[in-house]
Amino acid sequence: MGDDPKEFVHIGQLLKTVLRTCRPADMHLAGVWKIWDQAVGPAIAENARPQAFKQKLLLVQVSSPVWIQQLRFLKKDLIAKLNQALGEACIEDIKFKIGGF
Repeated sequence: MGDDPKEFVHIGQLLKTVLRTCRPADMHLAGVWKIWDQAVGPAIAENARPQAFKQKLLLVQVSSPVWIQQLRFLKKDLIAKLNQALGEACIEDIKFKIGGF
């Protein structure tokens, strides 16, 4: 980015600069958001959304207690699918909680 305030900068360059200042957890959460719908499928995507990343724990907001119960049964499979889609094993556990949709 030059000294001229009128100089245009490509958005991709700005994003790279901003992402360098992010914590690794923020970058992982951004990656999870990008692949979430495809990795978990439409039914789960309609009822659960990634909310935060703490170390290797993914926090997911879920629409109802029934979905929390269902997702607990699927947790190991979800972790495997998400890590595979991300291309690295950055998720070791998922915690589900009821949240607003």
